[in-house]
Amino acid sequence: MTRRAGQVLLALAVVVGALAGRAPAGGGAATGRAGPDPVDTGRPGAGRSIPYELYTHCGIDEARVGPTYFEAEVPLSDGSGNPPEGWGNPVQRGTMTLTSETEALFTDDAGHEVRFRARPGADAPERVCA
Repeated sequence: MTRRAGQVLLALAVVVGALAGRAPAGGGAATGRAGPDPVDTGRPGAGRSIPYELYTHCGIDEARVGPTYFEAEVPLSDGSGNPPEGWGNPVQRGTMTLTSETEALFTDDAGHEVRFRARPGADAPERVCA
C-alpha cells in the first residue's frame, strides 16, 4: 500500500469512527428533542473535555454525554421555547467537560457557559421538542 493510500484510509477511519458514535439525524438522543444527537458515545472521564454540539432548538435544558442524561442547573430560553439571543439554533458548538461523575460544563468560544447535573437512572430524555 502506498503512503498516500494509507493516509486516505486513516482519514476515512477517523470520519467513520466519529460518525459511528452518533445517532441518526432526527434522533434527538442528546436532549430528547427532535434534532441531531451531538454526542460521541465515548464518555469522557472527569476533567476531560470533548467537542460537543449542544442542541438548542427548543431552549437549553438537557444534554446527553455517553449514556448519561444531564439537566441544566439553570435552563435557558428566550421565553418562547427558543434558545436565548446569541445562541446558535438548532445547535451551539463548543466543549463539554465532565467536572465529576454527576456534573458537566458546556462552554464555547462565544463565552456561553451552562452547568449540567446528571439525572440518576434516566434512560430517556425528560421531554421531546415539538
